[in-house]
Amino acid sequence: MSETTTAKLMTSDDLFALPHTKRLDRWLFRGELRESKVTKRNPNHAGAVMTIGGILRDWLNTRPKPRGKLYGGEAYFRIRKDPETNVGIDVALATPEQAAAVKKRSSFVDGPPILAVEVLSPYDKQQEISETIEEYLDCGVKQVWIVDTSAETVTVHRPGAEPVMYSRSQTLPGGDDLPGFSCTVADIFE
Repeated sequence: MSETTTAKLMTSDDLFALPHTKRLDRWLFRGELRESKVTKRNPNHAGAVMTIGGILRDWLNTRPKPRGKLYGGEAYFRIRKDPETNVGIDVALATPEQAAAVKKRSSFVDGPPILAVEVLSPYDKQQEISETIEEYLDCGVKQVWIVDTSAETVTVHRPGAEPVMYSRSQTLPGGDDLPGFSCTVADIFE
């Protein structure tokens, strides 16, 4: 007779109740706790995150109010509720409704952002990147940008569409989800 064990799925409350540690990054993926060693971000990663945030901020300030809010620095978003997926995103654009719901003691932004930007680091594994993109799109993220600082490219993923890669010499469009947005890819890596 074989014995089957089922892992207990966690919630965001369970995740944030864990003792804080500076040695591990923790997140939930479909209710399962995932952990990895904290890695120091290299200057190219950190620079790309800041530059993208600045470019998006400048664009967002041209939009009529209410205009949503940008978050960076691995801000937690609960993008799925059943089972919960709670992830840190390098740069994310939340809807105006999501931003209004965030209180001073909030641990995460609830719901999928309009845009999720992930800047690759040397320790990222292709399988995990693919799994993350799939989860983001399945949960309702309108656009996922994968930024490769080594190749100086941005690959844009949208639900139901083939990914499109933009190189340094091309213009990155915002499309319907980011009306009026565009920037040259080279601007991200300057």
